[in-house]
Amino acid sequence: MASSGGVARTLCRLYYRFSVCRQCQRQVPNLSKTNRFAVSTRLYSEQRSTHFGFETVSEDEKTEKVYKVFENVAQKYDVMNDAMSLGIHRLWKDALMHLMSPTPGTLLLDVAGGTGDISFRFLDYIRFRQDREARRDTLSRQSASWQEITEAYQPGQSDTQGGVQAVVCDINKEMLKVGRQRAADRGYGTGLSWVVGNAEELPFDNDKFDFYTIAFGIRNVTHIDQALQEAHRVLKPGGRFLCLEFSRVSNPLLSRVYDAYSFQLIPVLGEVIAGDWKSYQYLVESIRRFPDQEEFKAMIEDAGFFKVQFHNLTGGVVAIHSGFKL
Repeated sequence: MASSGGVARTLCRLYYRFSVCRQCQRQVPNLSKTNRFAVSTRLYSEQRSTHFGFETVSEDEKTEKVYKVFENVAQKYDVMNDAMSLGIHRLWKDALMHLMSPTPGTLLLDVAGGTGDISFRFLDYIRFRQDREARRDTLSRQSASWQEITEAYQPGQSDTQGGVQAVVCDINKEMLKVGRQRAADRGYGTGLSWVVGNAEELPFDNDKFDFYTIAFGIRNVTHIDQALQEAHRVLKPGGRFLCLEFSRVSNPLLSRVYDAYSFQLIPVLGEVIAGDWKSYQYLVESIRRFPDQEEFKAMIEDAGFFKVQFHNLTGGVVAIHSGFKL
């Protein structure tokens, strides 16, 4: 039988062999200072959990899983958008653009905009406004010659992008690859750039952009509050934040129909069109985990934005939230 002194020495050795992590309050091996920090940081990261659809995962695991989802669906992403929304997503994005109402010379940052849908609309909208202004200018020249009128309507004679640049930023390289190919196919040459970047840690300077948009992307971010703070940081004073995202349907009847359609049909479409049931099951579940309109509005205000408001579309199936940096 061990003596009391032996037991005491054993307990003492065990005590000094372990220490308590200050972050997670769990025992970690009493290693060197550097190794002890590495171990405690890993344990702390593992302990912090979040949601991936209806599944509870670690924060690091969610980042990896979301990346894999969009890597898998990149090639069929736009086709599936048409199939899932019956083409209505185009009207939602047009509504976002009309609410933004950009003018020539403004700079857009489109985050999580991989395939370029919002940025293409932005450049088209600027081009439309420039063409309309050019026509008005031509009509105002009562004494203009036919040669001057003809030159005013010649394509390529002026900078159709008006010095505007749309920057597409996405964490997923496969989505950006698809976007670049779409841009080339549609003839978008100048005024458009593509950047790999994380919404939670944007690779841009402070006070740089006039508009920040994120369409159907913010619900996939691990730390939404951090992404909102980054949006505020990179916008110029007077700049505008706009987010198009699935939201909460208020009408009970529409809500039941929407739920049945989402859970029973969308994953099936994902399997048939994209060969990927699980990714679209996640997308449906992630919509249900996203804050409702009022809660998300409060989060945007907490990030420092003013005059925050939202506009419901299709009965609240989606909503556009906007706010200004003052």
